[in-house]
Amino acid sequence: MEGERSATERRAAGFREERAAAIAAVRAASLLCRDVRVTLIPTDSAAKADRSPVTVADLGSQALISLVLGDAFPDDPIMGEEDASLLRTDPDGPIAAAVVRHVRAARPETDPENVAEALARCSHPGGPTGRFWTLDPVDGTKGFLRGGQYAVALSLIEDGKPVLGLLGCPNMALDPDDPGAGIGCLFVAERGAGAVMIPLDGDASGSGGSTETPIRAMAPTSPAQARWAESVEAGHSDQGDAARVAELLGLGQAPLRMDSQAKYAAVARGEAAIYLRLPTSETYRERIWDHAAGWLVVRESGGEVTDIHGRPFDFGQGRGLERNQGVVASAGGTLHAEVLGAVARALNL
Repeated sequence: MEGERSATERRAAGFREERAAAIAAVRAASLLCRDVRVTLIPTDSAAKADRSPVTVADLGSQALISLVLGDAFPDDPIMGEEDASLLRTDPDGPIAAAVVRHVRAARPETDPENVAEALARCSHPGGPTGRFWTLDPVDGTKGFLRGGQYAVALSLIEDGKPVLGLLGCPNMALDPDDPGAGIGCLFVAERGAGAVMIPLDGDASGSGGSTETPIRAMAPTSPAQARWAESVEAGHSDQGDAARVAELLGLGQAPLRMDSQAKYAAVARGEAAIYLRLPTSETYRERIWDHAAGWLVVRESGGEVTDIHGRPFDFGQGRGLERNQGVVASAGGTLHAEVLGAVARALNL
């Protein structure tokens, strides 16, 4: 049993079992989100008028991942973005019914109480010690609604450090240069073991097998040749400041604007060399579930991630990145220092 294994035994075995369970969980949740998007949003105009489908996807994705991880690691706590309040207060309502229906498509034995319990389990407060999973069941809700990029983001954190990071990106092209290659990517990173990309519609065993493709961040020969990524929504990142950073670096390409942690994946596989998320408020602090998985995917691909001051992320401060401001991710090397210098000049740091 997982609860009987010592920490020493787990370290000796690496994270093989955790990795397999996490791949199965994120893949199932990503496919659930895709199905919700197809079945509950018949038109783009409906997406703009009705946000209930993303609520169904959020709750269904989180419940499904909680159930899968609970089977494999019943003693592991989870920090999730959602809770069970909606299912508890309106258990017979249309949203609760839709959540249960979509979870049952993956786990037919599930009943409404199972779903509510799975959601309620995701209330871990985090902290600098111990082991827990952190989860954003649908990162990029506006991207989900408009048919853009969104991600199912899951990370295993031990003693304040992400050791596994997974991004399920149902709308991300397998090859950005070949539209015919299909869409749907699963990015997996393990501390000290690198990062890979797996087709979302691949082998459901969790092993990945021969479909795993190692990914590497790629720095251009000069910063001016770098492509940079930023959020679609101006409220998530100061696009004016980002444009000034781009001007200082002499970046010649238009930004790659994407919702969600898919931007981290774009840097990790060389689609972009820089990702900027510049603060729109002095007091706002990011949530750890919005960054833990993407942080590790970039780091294990050879890239670098810090805040705007060049400080490493501290995932041991509870639910927020309380000691950090903003995000600067890059392909690493000297490029990261050059980007930080431009950020400091643009923001008068």
